[in-house]
Amino acid sequence: MQKTPAPAGITRRNALTVTGGVLAAAAMAQAVPAFAAEDQAADAIVVGHGLAGLVATAELAAAGRKVLLLDQEPEASLGGQAFWSFGGLFFVDSAEQRLMGIKDSRELAWQDWLGTAGFDRGVGDPSGQDHWAYKWAEAYVDFAAGEKRSWLAGLGVQWFPIVGWAERGGGLADGHGNSVPRFHVTWGTGPAVVEPFEKKVRAAHAEGRVAFRFRHRVDGLVTTGGAVTGVRGAVLEPSTAQRGKPSSRTVVGEFELRAPVVVVTSGGIGANHDLVRRNWPARLGTPPQSMITGVPAHVDGRMLAITEEAGGRIVNPDRMWHYTEGLRNYDPIWPGHGIRILPGPSSMWFDATGKRFGTPDIPGYDTLHTLKSITGTGYDYSWFVTTQKIIAKEFALSGSEQNPDLTEKNVWKLLSRIWQTPEPIEKFKKNGVDFVVATTLPELVRGMNKLTGDNLIALDGLQRQIEARDREIDNPYTKDVQVMGIRNALAYPGDTLSRTASVHRILDSGAGPLIAVRLNILTRKTLGGLQTDLSGRVLNASGDPVPGLYAAGEVAGFGGGGVHGYRSLEGTFLGGCLFSGREAGRAAAAATAT
Repeated sequence: MQKTPAPAGITRRNALTVTGGVLAAAAMAQAVPAFAAEDQAADAIVVGHGLAGLVATAELAAAGRKVLLLDQEPEASLGGQAFWSFGGLFFVDSAEQRLMGIKDSRELAWQDWLGTAGFDRGVGDPSGQDHWAYKWAEAYVDFAAGEKRSWLAGLGVQWFPIVGWAERGGGLADGHGNSVPRFHVTWGTGPAVVEPFEKKVRAAHAEGRVAFRFRHRVDGLVTTGGAVTGVRGAVLEPSTAQRGKPSSRTVVGEFELRAPVVVVTSGGIGANHDLVRRNWPARLGTPPQSMITGVPAHVDGRMLAITEEAGGRIVNPDRMWHYTEGLRNYDPIWPGHGIRILPGPSSMWFDATGKRFGTPDIPGYDTLHTLKSITGTGYDYSWFVTTQKIIAKEFALSGSEQNPDLTEKNVWKLLSRIWQTPEPIEKFKKNGVDFVVATTLPELVRGMNKLTGDNLIALDGLQRQIEARDREIDNPYTKDVQVMGIRNALAYPGDTLSRTASVHRILDSGAGPLIAVRLNILTRKTLGGLQTDLSGRVLNASGDPVPGLYAAGEVAGFGGGGVHGYRSLEGTFLGGCLFSGREAGRAAAAATAT
């Protein structure tokens, strides 16, 4: 990643001149309710109050350390991106899997991880980009197969009993994808993952072990004799922005804070489309001109360059994870707000010109392969052609706010999915700009061409492909790989109960109406980042730890600068924040023991 200069410091005198002495003084008093004056050292400073930052802070406070927790956003955004998530977590051989008859093991999960990650950048070389990523991957799979579930359950976290089957892969046993379902949806979604750690941090705050520094934007790391000894930056004006909404960047002061260790947990680059395009790899085709955004605007990647300037090494910056099934949100929270469809296996997938994708570009199988196939068409969008019967059973939407039944832990609303299409999906079908609904195929094609304005879809070509697929369902065996996949899904009770419609013809009027969904590319996760050892210590270009500097979460590639390698098995992003935040917090606590 290219360096971007940190904003120049603004003096207190200038701030007073610009904003008025009374306003600046009041803002400073509100923004800095410390346990002591600003120049008094804490034991640790944590930069970023998302999930990884909360976990690291909780571990430091539990060890008796005094912690300053900084973030450029207001208190309303405590918990960061994790709050908005579906709450999916990757477990191996869990109680929920065994309940569903799934036979999983650490060995099978490791086989899937290696086949998916494709580590190929110096695994055996201590200076290699994948050296520590591989070690983090081994440790994470052990964690997911070991204490991860019991640790979280001990904190009160629970899971929906039906395990989801995400990223089903490219077709080979030792290749990409999950051999078995491993996507455990948290009961309460993302907010329920954040809650126990927020409670721990707020309790430590009440006891004087944690001080919040909301609206503190870090513009640089302070170094002394080669060691990181603090942070400096700008105090932003108080903000009443609601969670996820953009907040003001008006500066009202400056700060410098000191501590023996600094833990960077500032997230990725998903809202910074320029940075996404700058690091876009050739293997994924031409960077899209048009993308929608899956994360709030503050996920800007600033701390990557700032930490690099202090000596940290960034590795695997070209590895990233963006979704292909994005919808433009008709009721956006942040700029360009997109929502992802989590599809079942039955919708037919076509490119912008109406040509059906081949294997493994099937809904739910291989996200990045499909992304490359889409960019290779020269267009930034694609289409699902599907039926009301399919979306009623198979469509789910990412985001805690799009799943009120699970988020609110409302059993009645959850059960209503049995006899009706979930309300959030119906609202998108009615209000979203990406849906076309029709009773006949000619009407559907006219609507698709009207929506895009480019008249790329020919009725005869689309009809021929759909009818060819429909002829393949007359027998319980077929040469059509997608139809094979549907039947394979129906062999798993979890999919039969909640995620896969019974096999039917797309042009069966009894399954209608017909629905076409324009799918946009949705930015989401950074898979590379700051290289860290297994203690979360940030490494420099020589492979040595930068004294006093730790990192966790997405800014560290969820551990080691790229624990996922090239691709993800899903359910591993929240888990990566939990695991890397815990390890970095514990190591930083041990390093500051007296």
